[in-house]
Amino acid sequence: MVKLHHRGAIVVLGASCFVYVTAETIPVGLLPQIASGLAVHEADVGLLLTSYAVVAAVTTVPLTALTMRIPRRLLLAATLAIFVLSQVAAAFAATFLILALSRLICAVAHGVFWSTIAPVAARLVPDGQAGRATAVVFFGNSLAIVAGVPLGTALGQWLGWRVALGALAVAGAGCVVALLTVLPRLPALPRDAATRAGAQLRAAVRIIRSGPVAVVCLLTAVVVVGHFAAYTYIAPLVRRAGGLEGLGLSALLLGYGVAGLLGNWVVSRLVDRRPRAVLLGLIAVIAGSLALLAPVPGLAVTVLAALAWGGAFTALPVVLQATILRVAPRARDAASAAYVVAFQIGIGGGAFVGERLVSAGLLGRLPALAALSAVAAGVVVALARRTFPARLPVPAAEPATGPLRPPPGTRRSPRAYRS
Repeated sequence: MVKLHHRGAIVVLGASCFVYVTAETIPVGLLPQIASGLAVHEADVGLLLTSYAVVAAVTTVPLTALTMRIPRRLLLAATLAIFVLSQVAAAFAATFLILALSRLICAVAHGVFWSTIAPVAARLVPDGQAGRATAVVFFGNSLAIVAGVPLGTALGQWLGWRVALGALAVAGAGCVVALLTVLPRLPALPRDAATRAGAQLRAAVRIIRSGPVAVVCLLTAVVVVGHFAAYTYIAPLVRRAGGLEGLGLSALLLGYGVAGLLGNWVVSRLVDRRPRAVLLGLIAVIAGSLALLAPVPGLAVTVLAALAWGGAFTALPVVLQATILRVAPRARDAASAAYVVAFQIGIGGGAFVGERLVSAGLLGRLPALAALSAVAAGVVVALARRTFPARLPVPAAEPATGPLRPPPGTRRSPRAYRS
């Protein structure tokens, strides 16, 4: 059983995920307001996600390698501090260019944050519970969709999008203080995993080439491209399909997030036992719900399809991140960095494809494209049986010494528990 202060640390990690995901996706809910306030086209605002994702994808692996020797608590706090500064700059942006540049500042720290947080959560729990710990931390992702994006959208519609970004900066500052206070001291990374930055970069490249990690990254990029092509423009999509806008859009985003919370909870109970069935089930729901949105279905079908879509996709990263930790147990940081790159490629590629179609007047093609990408991802899962086995072995009972104590007779050095 996880110690009480370790549970608190996992909760704080989840809160940090909440502010990061809310900030990354807030343009989705405030797309019309930002476009109007800065006198740009809605499709241009959608490109904020593309530029963010490109910078995060390019910088994740080298920066993760360069920061291997930095204590995890300080590293996570630093990435959140950069997040706070970027949100403050975005809130006061006078032009669209300044807004885009402020988001790119955050994107530089984004990859390091996400490639670090899951391995840290896994080190706080006994062996065999990494999937559940990841699910708890990624609960912050679901909560961002459930509360962050809809409340940020409502706040932006009420007081302006700048106020919404300012509120995110305040929340991020609170997470910095909480991380430095609650996150426990963790054993230093083994010497063979944190020697020099150059060696770490080469290790990260080898991890990307590894069969199981490459399969997970391919699957991630395929399904995320389709998802974000449609999700980036969910505001005009549901306005077209069900006539929803304003508070109706906020309510739909709230329901989307609530469904995501439910999906996250269900997946957390199964991810460490039946990964293939869980993943295929989520992908089937994503494809089916998006297929319903491809025509103009009316209000009721739009709402039901959006709820199913939200419940399935929000839970998907829990399975994928748990798989990454499982298939690369000796190089979790490097494998997580590769996964983050794949996810950011998916976000950037999806937002770019969406912008191209919207600019060409083909908004209605986005759900069908997203459904087809989910079907392609399902084919990858079905073929990669070794990466996604039908069952996982039940882990042995946790030793009495606990997950963070060294084996009996192990000599402790003063640097072994740097914070």
